[in-house]
Amino acid sequence: MKIAVLNGSPKGDVSVTMQYVHFLEQRFPDIEFVFYDVALKIKKLEKDDKLLGEVIAGIAAADAVLWAFPLYFLVVCSQYKKFIELIFEKSAVSAFRGKPAACLTTSINFFDHTAQNYINGICDDLGMNYFGSYSAEMNDLLKAKERRRLKAFGELFIAAIKDGIPAIRNNAPLTAPQVVFEAQNVQPVDTGGKKILIVADNLDANANLQKMVKRLQQTFSPAAELVQLKDIDIKGGCLGCMQCGFDNVCVYEGKDGYIDFYNNVVKTADILFVAGSIHDRYLSSLWKCFFDRSFFNGHTPALEGKQVGFVIAGPFNQLANLREILKASIDMQHCNVTGFVSDDIGSSSEINAALQTMALNSVVQSKLGYISPPTFYQVAGTKLFRDAVFGRLRVVFQADHRYYKEHNMYNFPQKYYKWRVINNILVMLTKIPAFRREFVRRMKKEMIKPCANALKKTE
Repeated sequence: MKIAVLNGSPKGDVSVTMQYVHFLEQRFPDIEFVFYDVALKIKKLEKDDKLLGEVIAGIAAADAVLWAFPLYFLVVCSQYKKFIELIFEKSAVSAFRGKPAACLTTSINFFDHTAQNYINGICDDLGMNYFGSYSAEMNDLLKAKERRRLKAFGELFIAAIKDGIPAIRNNAPLTAPQVVFEAQNVQPVDTGGKKILIVADNLDANANLQKMVKRLQQTFSPAAELVQLKDIDIKGGCLGCMQCGFDNVCVYEGKDGYIDFYNNVVKTADILFVAGSIHDRYLSSLWKCFFDRSFFNGHTPALEGKQVGFVIAGPFNQLANLREILKASIDMQHCNVTGFVSDDIGSSSEINAALQTMALNSVVQSKLGYISPPTFYQVAGTKLFRDAVFGRLRVVFQADHRYYKEHNMYNFPQKYYKWRVINNILVMLTKIPAFRREFVRRMKKEMIKPCANALKKTE
């Protein structure tokens, strides 16, 4: 049996993810694992059809496919994303159709589920027999219990391949919107001195997106600034080298135009609109490159306080996973999402109304300085990074550590000594039946008592 391993790390074999695959390779010596470093070699694969053809032929000859990758910004890295786009662009779908597939990811478990959902969707679109996903924490391979779990996953996957167990399809085929958008009813929105920036990837690629962006741009008075990523000198995607972890200095510093664009254009905007079209089940790999490259800021909210809206062409409202990815990424930046407008929400007039509303809301909320309260995405994500950076990742992410200290983010619960004492006393007292009954009786009123003083305040 032959399993094609599609390596989604730009570091090639020198990647944590590949060590997990090598573990499976060692535990199942009768299985031939054939490795394809598609993320590392993406530039060559884009330019050399013969080389890409050899990879596709190898996949076609395999009995199954293992998608193996580290998480980059809530989903796969831009290089891997580009490879997936090439599969569809080069009409190579037939090499994947019908094959058993599984997904193996490594991370610190931050939104690993959205990355796996994405690959699951891709496999469904390719007509593959998707077995399931395995989410490994970076250090799991060092633990005997987790090695046994990984081995069991391998056994189950191999058995599914041999037995031809049919998969349960989790994603319906996407249906492209049929509306032809035309701008109408533009009512100027005074920006009030706010700097408004629209960033698109490539407006020439989609007529609806081009017209929606133009309509949004002209809605503001004065008109919003528009920049296309295709016009920015971006040499390549994030390399995963983590050099930026020390001082937020990227390995690309001085070698292309991305960092200057991000620092001097994106960061200086008050209101930001992200505009792009759907490519498979995400935005384009160029947009993914933009998000990945912003990692030179580390795990810190570099865009804090901005209003952010999205203009999307394609079946966006069929992609709940993508909405979650975009919403979570903005929440983690401590920004405010002002809306998602796509050309699949309804008629041309409905799209116009949505663009008008998003534009107005963005300015009004920016003037008020309104940022919506943090949800689970931000609260849980921040604590996950806080604990990791305070612990074993501090040496790698020293810039994050300095930021977290400066902003009092090391707010561990064990520091609250007052409540530790109170809790210990109350826990002992509630073991007394009479006290417990009284405690339960008074609990509801005691919970709202602190609000009484707050309600009296005028601000």
